[in-house]
Amino acid sequence: MLLGKKRKIGRRIEEISVGEKLSVTEKVEDKDLLLYLGLTDDANPLYIQHDYASQTPFKKPIVPSIMLTGMITSAISKYLPGPGTHILSQEIEFSKPVYHYAMIELLLEVTDVNLEKHTVTIHVTAVNEMKEEVIKGKLIVCPPHRLEDIHGTALDNF
Repeated sequence: MLLGKKRKIGRRIEEISVGEKLSVTEKVEDKDLLLYLGLTDDANPLYIQHDYASQTPFKKPIVPSIMLTGMITSAISKYLPGPGTHILSQEIEFSKPVYHYAMIELLLEVTDVNLEKHTVTIHVTAVNEMKEEVIKGKLIVCPPHRLEDIHGTALDNF
């Protein structure tokens, strides 16, 4: 139970400023791919079958775009603005494929803070090991709202 317990909440909109940047490096591992594919029941041969992928322009299996999107949304939920943030819209372009075992570096930058609408615009780019851009996009997010403290004792025994 969370009653009366401290919750980690991200930064308020007033604490965020244009120009802030966050860099996150992610490595795509087999365990992550298999977990994603298992959870979504996605059996696209382009993601897992080397014999199929070798006959495509990609030449080898690629990482699902939505899995890469998950890495971006995770960085927003964990760090910028942080826990309690809600993504309102996203426009993401996958300019080059990302392959299994790739190391990608995500760069998120705050480009607008709208106090009236309670939104923050974040631009994202990602590069692979060869410093080639593989992702670019823009997300509009709603940073966490500050809630009043909840104090109660009714559930202390649970």
